Amino acid sequence: MAKYLLTYHGGSYPESEEEAAAIMQAWSEWLGSAGDKLVDGGNPTGQTRIIGSDGAVSDGADDLTGYSLIDADSIDDAVAFAKASPHLSAGGKVGVREALDM
Repeated sequence: MAKYLLTYHGGSYPESEEEAAAIMQAWSEWLGSAGDKLVDGGNPTGQTRIIGSDGAVSDGADDLTGYSLIDADSIDDAVAFAKASPHLSAGGKVGVREALDM
């Protein structure tokens, strides 16, 4: 079994406390459905700084909004799990990347 990094990109933010609660419930149920294959439920991301190879630091400008880490038998299994992400309902995208052991 391999680890897969799910990255969340874009999407909308809730407009009310009720909507936020419903979204949190959907995320909790979805991540809970992973059972023991959930390695790290992750977190949203915030302010970003990018450090270049020359050491220069600049404000980040990408659409990465969060991450999770799961175990799966294959990338296809990880993709199948990611297709049920509540992030997609918010207009976002989900990236699936194998986390290689070093």
